[in-house]
Amino acid sequence: MPEIFEMGEEKVLPQNGGTQDLQAQMEEMIGEQLKGILPVDTLPKILNLTVWAMLAGILIFGGAQISNLGIKLIKIKQIN
Repeated sequence: MPEIFEMGEEKVLPQNGGTQDLQAQMEEMIGEQLKGILPVDTLPKILNLTVWAMLAGILIFGGAQISNLGIKLIKIKQIN
């Protein structure tokens, strides 16, 4: 199944200074905690499944409409 949404790679840039280093450490700690709660690839998988389910729903709805039209045409043909 082709992926619509992909998770990009995270790039870490070197930072200079005390406050930026502290901010980077806080971001890293928060990121690690979030990875424990919600794995990294979960959100793209959910989005991909949602998109494919919507596409399947559209195709099923279209098929139902076409078959309904065919049934109506057969009934009209039988009446005449």
